[in-house]
Amino acid sequence: MHVAPRSVRYPWRVNPELARAESLIRSIPDYPQPGILFRDITPLLADARALHATTEALVEPFAGSFDVVAGVEARGFILAGAAAITAGVGFVPIRKAGKLPQPAAAVDYALEYGTATIEMHDDLPAGTRILLIDDVLATGGTLAAGRTVIESLGYTVAGISVLFEIEGLGGRDVIGDLHTVFRSS
Repeated sequence: MHVAPRSVRYPWRVNPELARAESLIRSIPDYPQPGILFRDITPLLADARALHATTEALVEPFAGSFDVVAGVEARGFILAGAAAITAGVGFVPIRKAGKLPQPAAAVDYALEYGTATIEMHDDLPAGTRILLIDDVLATGGTLAAGRTVIESLGYTVAGISVLFEIEGLGGRDVIGDLHTVFRSS
């Protein structure tokens, strides 16, 4: 069962801690290659109040509808791990190819600047409800692959939540319904 998120278009207008957290996200042009505007969340992660506010915002729309949180390597790991603690549930890593000792499923996907493969274990009971979290939604390839690998193992995607959505790159068209804490065009 998929639970539709209760999105707030501009959450920082109602939560000053989220406004402060968003101010900590840096934009770095031409990284990792020319033409890419990289969103650096490192300063946000280093700030306890900002990290707490954003992890609460990532899970709040899905409260009670998931059993574990999955995060996509690498920055999605950090947010998903913190979100799992916030929600009082476990964490499942979705890793880059070759990083898990016993991957049960793998999915190839396209990035804005290349291709990659992700893998996941099948250690959970069938039907486990998973909240999928990543740091940034751009073209949607990473999250689409995450959803595919979760579903291929017999688990249910209870929802998808991202810290930062870059609008205008088509990611929402690929993913569909998801919750976003911050947006930028």
